[in-house]
Amino acid sequence: MSTLLLVILFVSVLILVHEWGHFYAARALGVRVDEFGFGFPPRVVSWMRGGVRYSLNALPLGGFVKIYGEQGEGENDGASFAARSARVRFTILFAGIFMNILLAWIFFSVGAAAGVPSVGDLDDTSLPVSVTTVAPGSPAERAGLRFGDQILELRAADGHSLRVEQLADIRTFADAYKGEEIILAVRRGDVVREVRVTPRTSYPDGEGPLGIALDRITIVRILWYRAPIAGAETLWRGTMATAVGLTELVKKIFVRTAAPLEVSGPVGIYFLAQDTRMLGLSYFLQFLGVLSLNLGILNFLPIPALDGGRILFLLVEKIKGSRVNPHVEGIIHTVGFFVLIVLMIVVTYKDVIKFF
Repeated sequence: MSTLLLVILFVSVLILVHEWGHFYAARALGVRVDEFGFGFPPRVVSWMRGGVRYSLNALPLGGFVKIYGEQGEGENDGASFAARSARVRFTILFAGIFMNILLAWIFFSVGAAAGVPSVGDLDDTSLPVSVTTVAPGSPAERAGLRFGDQILELRAADGHSLRVEQLADIRTFADAYKGEEIILAVRRGDVVREVRVTPRTSYPDGEGPLGIALDRITIVRILWYRAPIAGAETLWRGTMATAVGLTELVKKIFVRTAAPLEVSGPVGIYFLAQDTRMLGLSYFLQFLGVLSLNLGILNFLPIPALDGGRILFLLVEKIKGSRVNPHVEGIIHTVGFFVLIVLMIVVTYKDVIKFF
């Protein structure tokens, strides 16, 4: 299966799991669900079951759930979302976020059983020397090096070649050929290819001529009964790392800085999926877990049109003691939706420029 189809499939799964969380919570709490759609309209076929219309739609990416009362209708109808308490509405809204976090934990747990990339013994020459970090704007990034790439051999234009056995071999070789193009034999997954890169003569502290960090990477498999614990630990670390990343992103938006914003959209996700898929199952499962976790956290942010934005209005309601005008709330969510679409277009444009 091609990487594009895999991305469409798994992103659809992440969205459907999120929407199923809303669906299940609403049904369990007695709120009427009008439709659960697979994909996005136009509708191709639909059927009724248990009072809910299930539909298959033409755009096969994710899905949606229509809950009666989401737009404020039916305030006097007990089956309406709008008629229920703030606690019930919060539970329904948060259920989608919870399902994405739960799915991330499952991916991390299965990934732990399949094998987790870990730093190995530096003196163990049976382990390949792998790229662990690529500095933004560095020669390595421009050459297309990625996390997990194994550097096997180095060659220069004068015929000098070096089979990599120690981490220091790469730095020594790059230092010797600063300003000159060298060739790296790189293994990514099962494919070995040649990468041409020119070590720079000047560089920021801590980056080196190529702009990469290296280590010996091995795959450590966790026993199946301990995998859920390892998955929970990865989930916690991922949550903290995402929180730090979001904090840095906000700082870069509101504080003048020369540092670039590292944000990816659908195109970036495609290339990340392609890279991690080539690295192997364990890397790909970790990638899917991070994707699901980020989707859950993103939806929890207090941004209009997202679940977190709707939860924010519930908080405002509790503070002021009365509901926000549904018409006003609807306008704010609509504006937020269009802002998100514009941001997605901008991020996608930057991805296209970066990768093509």
